[in-house]
Amino acid sequence: MQGQSMSETSLKGKESYPMIDSAEAAAPGRAVDDAKICLQGSLDPEKVKGKIVVCLRGTSARVAKGLTVLQAGGAAMVLANDAASGNEIIADAHLLPATHIRHSDGLTLYNYLKSAKSPEGYLEKPETILETKPAPYMAAFSSQGPNPVNPEILKPDITAPGVSVIAAFTRAMAPTELAFDERRVAFTSMSGTSMSCPHVSGLVGLLKALHPDWSPSAIKSAMMTTAIDVDNKGESILNASLAPAGPFAYGAGHVWPSRSMNPGLVYDLGPDHYLDFLCALKYNATVLSMFNGEPYKCPEKAPKIEDLNYPSITVVNLTASGAMVKRTVKNVGSPCKYKAMVRQPAGVHVTVSPDVMEFGKKGEEKTFEVKFETKNAKLAKNYAFGALIWSNGVQFVKSPIVVKTAA
Repeated sequence: MQGQSMSETSLKGKESYPMIDSAEAAAPGRAVDDAKICLQGSLDPEKVKGKIVVCLRGTSARVAKGLTVLQAGGAAMVLANDAASGNEIIADAHLLPATHIRHSDGLTLYNYLKSAKSPEGYLEKPETILETKPAPYMAAFSSQGPNPVNPEILKPDITAPGVSVIAAFTRAMAPTELAFDERRVAFTSMSGTSMSCPHVSGLVGLLKALHPDWSPSAIKSAMMTTAIDVDNKGESILNASLAPAGPFAYGAGHVWPSRSMNPGLVYDLGPDHYLDFLCALKYNATVLSMFNGEPYKCPEKAPKIEDLNYPSITVVNLTASGAMVKRTVKNVGSPCKYKAMVRQPAGVHVTVSPDVMEFGKKGEEKTFEVKFETKNAKLAKNYAFGALIWSNGVQFVKSPIVVKTAA
């Protein structure tokens, strides 16, 4: 089995060590359920001394479980994911030899522990492995759609690296950020959306330096429309359980910095577009003035939420009468011709008009319409996904399409 770890220590020798399920090593007076997840003080030293202890993920911090094993005299720890954590594993700076394994591997290991008369195992010292496959795949902790407030706007927008990211770290605290950990390091590995955010923020800064005339929305569009939605095996990006993910997991896809430098076309937005969006949400003049600093008059014809000039297209409650949305793109590249290609959502037919647009100069804008018609409403009643791609043969300006029928 292959897990992940940043343990600095390793097992002595090359011989196998006895292994034990932590649930079989509960300390006197402690619940088996506590021992199963290796809560503090839950293990019996007489049962775990010198052994590799298998702990289940959950409730307490991953590194804290290792401390529980260490304090009880255990030689090493295998941390197995519970069903909720799936196959997402994280390289932590453990206090003892340890590894973190997937839920599927954990099931196999627990079966071995139950069936073997004298179970044994060995943990190799962690080493760096490059070009792993598949990658990227979605972390279990990543927030997912649909948008609970305005389902007509796809969320998330995009995804970026956020698992086991190595970076400089403060010496004011331990790499685990736990009070009992006295170690101080110059670099460590961390995971979370707080690791993805700096990647995207840094890219925004680079794009702004490269294109100082681009608006924030143009920069967002450049990142979203050039993102990739397949992994390094050329297959759909997977979730933490290694099942196919989708736009509700990764938005437009995984950020591709080099491509975002030259997107070809962008979906731009200004303050008035967002104010019209608030008008579509029925915000009154008093509330609008709080955003605008002065009174703002909504258009006489009420705007539609789905017409916000976003780099993704979402239609909810599609009926037999169909739906139409509008988008405007700005040419930020050389003069050229773009042709529309549609990856059709299941049960829905999508057409684009016009499906060919020719731009004669940089900064030129053109508007197009996207028409949605139901073919088999039942196939899209729980959302169906597709994509609109504008291409000039070199650049591919991709927008995810999300559709939910009223059926």
